[in-house]
Amino acid sequence: MKKFLAFTAACGLLVAASFAADDIVDTAKSTGMFKTLTAALDAADKTSMLKEKGPFTVFAPSDEAFAKLPKGTVEDLLKPENKQKLAMILAYHVIEGKAVMSSDVKTMMAKTANGAELNIKVMKKGVMVNNAKIVKADVKATNGVIHVIDTVLMPPTK
Repeated sequence: MKKFLAFTAACGLLVAASFAADDIVDTAKSTGMFKTLTAALDAADKTSMLKEKGPFTVFAPSDEAFAKLPKGTVEDLLKPENKQKLAMILAYHVIEGKAVMSSDVKTMMAKTANGAELNIKVMKKGVMVNNAKIVKADVKATNGVIHVIDTVLMPPTK
């Protein structure tokens, strides 16, 4: 009986481990909604940043959000010579040091990983991040949370 209980407990641990959440990058990849974002992270050498311990809050533009950009914009940003610009845009979608769940969101200004601020507004129709609407909140990852947005955020120009 002891062997059976030990075996059952071990199986339970294996099953629990197999359902453990992935980090932000792997979670984004597994959804199938962020092919452009993950390609951009790779092109800007920012993938490793979002695999770190965190925690992070990521306002992640879906593939549909990237498709709204003017024709040729994404292709241009993915060019090696635009790596720095792309990195600044991607960092503008990340808040470091916090995993802010939707239940904790309030109207505020939030400093991003690129140093600029986002204007987060809680409204009757939902939450806006600058001009982007959160269309799906609280996609949990081991090192933070993803909130899916419908528009790519562009950092302010200096």
